[in-house]
Amino acid sequence: PGTAGRTSAPPASPSARSRLANSSLSLGPGPRAGAMPLETLDKKLGQLFAKSSLPAQSRELIRGLLLLWHDHHEPAHVIAQDIENADGSLLHAILHRREPDCGNAAYWFRRVGKHECFPAIAERVENLLHAKNEIALQKQLIHNGEWDASAFIKAYEEAGRIGQKKSDERITLLREIQGIESEEFLKHLLAV
Repeated sequence: PGTAGRTSAPPASPSARSRLANSSLSLGPGPRAGAMPLETLDKKLGQLFAKSSLPAQSRELIRGLLLLWHDHHEPAHVIAQDIENADGSLLHAILHRREPDCGNAAYWFRRVGKHECFPAIAERVENLLHAKNEIALQKQLIHNGEWDASAFIKAYEEAGRIGQKKSDERITLLREIQGIESEEFLKHLLAV
């Protein structure tokens, strides 16, 4: 169910998914199967950005998000450190959560505040968790229709403390949620 009063957020478009280029996002650091080598990714992004009218900062943030998606942590971190606004802080927060450095991630999520892409994340995650009958996790992550990024960090930490089979299932679900977060952030950056 969507939140009353809001229109339903559509799933990520095929073009947004193709930009991310891999649906098996790991919560933690790589390497993981399907990650594009840095040189290949930079070449593809150079080709895309050559045709783009996006502002330079948006291009850098997109580059940082895709670098992180493909497990190039250090160059993504350099970009995140150089952009001092809510978008840069969001990239920085996601990056540190993936390390995992949950305390540092929480700091950066606090700096983000209520990001413009959070309502779309909340709606899509709420719909996903409702469909999967994950009502407890839904209540943990979505409060009054709002995305709780700090609760997502805690859910990730908790997944490491439960039994292996249940943990694997939870990590798979959390990866799906993290994918939604990255897709919605990318859509936001493309719309700037």
